[in-house]
Amino acid sequence: MSRIVTINLDDSGLPAPSAEIEQERRVAIFDLLEDNTFVLPAKDGRKVPPGPYDLALSIRDRRLVFDVRDANLGEAGAFHLSLGPFRQVVKDYFQICESYFDAVKTAAPSQIETIDMARRGIHNEGARVLQERLDGKAEVDIDTARRLFTLICVLHFGG
Repeated sequence: MSRIVTINLDDSGLPAPSAEIEQERRVAIFDLLEDNTFVLPAKDGRKVPPGPYDLALSIRDRRLVFDVRDANLGEAGAFHLSLGPFRQVVKDYFQICESYFDAVKTAAPSQIETIDMARRGIHNEGARVLQERLDGKAEVDIDTARRLFTLICVLHFGG
């Protein structure tokens, strides 16, 4: 049961997302809730609730905040990650997504495929950075990290 069953994004105060970004967010949340691995390791001999978990993601004071609650809504863990290590990969990801959304409208299929391959590569890099930053705080598989990275992008760039 070490999985996320509910996810909430605190996007209050952010501008409304574009239609494309809103679609990316909906797909990421749907896919994340369908299949994910999220394990909180024991710390300092303290037992950790095994899940399932409710996860709230937000950005506060320029830090990415993971607020994890167990099924009884008790705090299971909370941690803050610096946004610094994410800045460049998030910026690159948004630039390539913009190129991809533009290409889908007018480009040849081979060009779209090339851009999409680059987009997936940057997305994988973001997921890898997230897994590194979560080391010792939470264990996630690559698919979970990819979907969480998408949601971090939405929060990081203000919708």
